[in-house]
Amino acid sequence: MPGQTSTPDPKLPAPRVNMDIAHSSDEGRHAVNITIDDGPDPVWTPRILHILKENGVKAVFCMIGPQAAAHPELVRQIVAAGHRLCDHTVSHDTTMGTKSTAYQSKEILDAEQMIEQASGGVKPLYYRAPGGAFTPFSRQLAAAHGMRPLGWNVDSKDFERPGTAAIVATVKDEISNGPTILFHDGGGDRSETVAALRKVLPWLKQQGYGFGFPVR
Repeated sequence: MPGQTSTPDPKLPAPRVNMDIAHSSDEGRHAVNITIDDGPDPVWTPRILHILKENGVKAVFCMIGPQAAAHPELVRQIVAAGHRLCDHTVSHDTTMGTKSTAYQSKEILDAEQMIEQASGGVKPLYYRAPGGAFTPFSRQLAAAHGMRPLGWNVDSKDFERPGTAAIVATVKDEISNGPTILFHDGGGDRSETVAALRKVLPWLKQQGYGFGFPVR
């Protein structure tokens, strides 16, 4: 498979997409990927969708399975706007990399099913492990289901609610690390994220960045 450096385990289903963790953009070296985690959320997801639309930007929404199941109208709105879906597990267990393969499998595949059902049949194209807790097993399992493991290069730290200015500064300071930027629309009050995106997206355009999706 092009670009793959991992060696798949022959005892597991063969990957249908590259099982290495994706970081780069399908739009090349001077493009960024916006990724939004832990939703969908009925308060914050619509606001983020509005800002993305205003700026003509497509993003990847990394969804918690039960959140998707609870808000199918939001999942379908995200799909209709041209954004992509990502499986972010059922329970967002950041220690799942230490758990059994049966546990990892249930977390990933149950969430995939919830997201696909909520979307009306659109499959998630990526898998992001909570807290980056990937294992060779989880990466190959996801890839066998057509989901490219998805990392990040820039953690905006918006989850910590450090203030809008701090979120913006983190993105500006760390964008040289690579193209995939992590934000959140779930997990609590995301008003700082909304405000930061209003500033960050135009700034990225001013710096000459385009916007793409993570490589598949």
